[in-house]
Amino acid sequence: MPNDNKLLLLTGASRGIGHSTVALFLERGWDVLSCSRDSPPPECRMDHSRVHHIAADLADPGSLDRFVREANRWLDGRPLHALVNNAGWSPKTPYKERLGCLNGDLDAWRQVFELNFFAPLKLARGFGAALHRGRGAIVNITSIAGHAIHPFAGSAYSTSKAALSALTREMANEFAELGVRVNAVAPGEIETAMLSPETEVLIPRIPLHRLGEPRDVASTIYYLCSEDSAYVTGTEIFVTGGQHLL
Repeated sequence: MPNDNKLLLLTGASRGIGHSTVALFLERGWDVLSCSRDSPPPECRMDHSRVHHIAADLADPGSLDRFVREANRWLDGRPLHALVNNAGWSPKTPYKERLGCLNGDLDAWRQVFELNFFAPLKLARGFGAALHRGRGAIVNITSIAGHAIHPFAGSAYSTSKAALSALTREMANEFAELGVRVNAVAPGEIETAMLSPETEVLIPRIPLHRLGEPRDVASTIYYLCSEDSAYVTGTEIFVTGGQHLL
């Protein structure tokens, strides 16, 4: 990879918001280091001269630690300009029912928090030096479900995203000493594979009267990683079509 291009590290890169974000950053001239549990499907495979992919299960602490070591070896002192913590998981019953506080398995809660909360913290720590070299930015992908009871998102997912919102504020305060900005993007109902089929019933509750597209989120992520937001840190931007207002 040419070393004069800016470099993005993005997790959960194999579909939906992650795929769209990688595509947008490549359009804008960035290089990408991507991570997901599996190799990207054919529709997400990008130019290998500008995209390096490392498979890792970030919900597994051992796999996450190996990813950090391998990625830092690959960086070899190269600055990192953006870390986007996009990987996340929301468990459902076999019948796709919402899992709440009373019927959710506690081991599943721990796994949700491992991926949705602890992985962003560990990755921020693990790439802190590279982000400092790049005077970079961290963007945590939270959720509208972290701010209000959601009819489909389960309790474990919602509380993990609320915790990630709080972590974003704490990280913004501390990482400022490294010259690194930390913000969050809270998507609403975005048309991805993670979306419940019943979500269309929520459209009347969305002021813009439509579901969001992955590109809507990707462009907001890009803004928070770009020089246009050079004085923005500790902020969470809602990409919900106004749904969070109601």
